[in-house]
Amino acid sequence: MSDETRPSPSQARTAAVIPAAGRGVRLGPGTPKALRALNGTPMLIHAVRAMAASRSVSLVIVVAPPDGAAEVKSLLDAHTLLPGGVHGKSADFLVVPGGETRQESVKLGLDALPPGYDIVLVHDAARPLVPVDTVDAVIEAVREGAPAVVPALPLADTVKQVEPAGTPGEPEPVVATPDRSRLRAVQTPQGFDRATLLRAHETVTEDVTDDASMVEQLGLRVVTVPGHEEAFKVTRPLDLVLAEAVLNRRRLNDGF
Repeated sequence: MSDETRPSPSQARTAAVIPAAGRGVRLGPGTPKALRALNGTPMLIHAVRAMAASRSVSLVIVVAPPDGAAEVKSLLDAHTLLPGGVHGKSADFLVVPGGETRQESVKLGLDALPPGYDIVLVHDAARPLVPVDTVDAVIEAVREGAPAVVPALPLADTVKQVEPAGTPGEPEPVVATPDRSRLRAVQTPQGFDRATLLRAHETVTEDVTDDASMVEQLGLRVVTVPGHEEAFKVTRPLDLVLAEAVLNRRRLNDGF
């Protein structure tokens, strides 16, 4: 795309890709993690609403389990995705079947992305409570020229590097104590210039859990913006309890 035809940063349209094809084994057997109920509403619906709440996001692509696209489409159709008409606008939604790995699922979501979207967010379905201000901060940093942006938090705990034990539960020798002032816990949504993210997925072939690390492997700049404590990942049963407490507090404070 030439400079004459490339939209200005303020005109760049944003789409969000939500990979939701995983089983979530750490939450136990049964329903896939993204479809687990959170205060009576599937976690995926909360995550989709979090993306669509941004004024800048005009398309949300949900990457469903390979055999569950129809079920996820019905789920989206059955729920009001923007309660109360957030910002007076609505986003479009698209459901596509995913792959065997997260990386493959994100790539399938990118393959389904129509022309005209220059900024792409990749968001974990298991982070259902990310505030809209965090989403907007990521988008703004991409608009300002960063090819890849991640929300991140300083670490509260001291971190130890260990020599992994051969058997789970065995003591592990500590080999180093990294300087935590230079470390960050990374969240989502991660934001990208579309061309950069496509290049990363076409170039980096090994399976990774973090799209920004793929951009790092291209030798390109990745920057952080402040994350939020409520954008935590729901991975274990205790996380569900905490997420429900956050939702209850929001309802009391905001009526949402």
